[in-house]
Amino acid sequence: MKINPERFKKDFAELKQFGLLENGGVTRVSFSEEDMAARAWLEKAMEDAGLEVSIDAFGNMRGCRAGTEDLPAVMVGSHIDTVPEGGHYDGVIGVLSALEIVRTLNDGNVKTRRPVEVVNFSSEESSRFGVATLGSKAMEGKLNLALLNKLKDKNGISLYEALKGCGYDADHIESAKVDPKSIYAFLEMHIEQGPVLEAKKYPVGIVTSIAAPTRFKVTIKGLADHSGNTPMGMRKDALAGASELVLGVERIASSEAGEKTVGTVGYLYVTPGAMNVVPGKVELGIDIRDVSMEDKNKAVQAVKDLIADIAERRHLDIEYEQLCNDEPVALSDRVISTLQETADEMGISYLSMPSGAGHDAMNMAHFTEVGMIFVPSAKGISHNIEEHTSMDEVCFGADLLLKATIKLAGE
Repeated sequence: MKINPERFKKDFAELKQFGLLENGGVTRVSFSEEDMAARAWLEKAMEDAGLEVSIDAFGNMRGCRAGTEDLPAVMVGSHIDTVPEGGHYDGVIGVLSALEIVRTLNDGNVKTRRPVEVVNFSSEESSRFGVATLGSKAMEGKLNLALLNKLKDKNGISLYEALKGCGYDADHIESAKVDPKSIYAFLEMHIEQGPVLEAKKYPVGIVTSIAAPTRFKVTIKGLADHSGNTPMGMRKDALAGASELVLGVERIASSEAGEKTVGTVGYLYVTPGAMNVVPGKVELGIDIRDVSMEDKNKAVQAVKDLIADIAERRHLDIEYEQLCNDEPVALSDRVISTLQETADEMGISYLSMPSGAGHDAMNMAHFTEVGMIFVPSAKGISHNIEEHTSMDEVCFGADLLLKATIKLAGE
């Protein structure tokens, strides 16, 4: 039994239109008009596939295909929101693969003991509100009204306001928490977002663990002065301090923390931003990740120490806000074994590998057994309009996902 590639390609082409840019990329940030239009399309597609659709207080969409017995469900899916000017594959292939699995089961009149659920998590990307995997965090019960009001986008719109504007019941966000006993296992298929599978010529990766981020918003305040009349020794240059911090994050992640530690300064805003003015204020964002919490904590502490040192030496006022401190997770040995055994039965070579990127699977792993499949990313590119995975590779991964879902749903 295999999925229908032509039907999958048709779905992919239709969903691609929501937020499509002239340059070929896509902007479909969470709770935007484009995102809501895509959700409406997906809801109809779920209903047309015979799924019973429910949408929680955070907008997470679940479509249930009943099993023959009243048992906890096997949940399969990912997300369809994107970064600004991103690519079309990312989590989209995971949601569409889950939908196609249900259709394939329907085509073959295959009945499963356990229900099979398709899920589209809301706001997986951190682009709008600075925190990633919010939808699965809501399912885990980690969101509250205070946080919804605290998180704001660049236009000052809070997450609470965005949810209310889309018609979701943000005032009762606690209702989005799921009963762990209702989900037997969770499977997610995703593009790798890295170069390893392509370089090593593996058609799929089976994920063993997921790295997690610690993120900071840092504000550096100096003194805006005339660039010609302010002597070098008398300056309080916020950008010079920020530059030292940027290079320090790179150094710490490269050689002072763990083997798998990565650190990124992803944005930097300079004020007043004039060539003839010493920068008086800089805001920047730091993202530190690792599959080891111990190594990540080591890097985080080193960055905090560096901030204190820069502030003292350069006579700058530096404040930072920790946006998140997620824990890396190991995925389920049992589900990993199921994926590996299924791949062996299908004659598929695979690479067991960690994920450096965060996914909703990492939050789901806190209350159910989780497995994850990667398919290759061309040149390792992701979060970019050049993001690409061949449809043959996507469908190859989806067939493995189908067989594994059938096995788990029959247990």
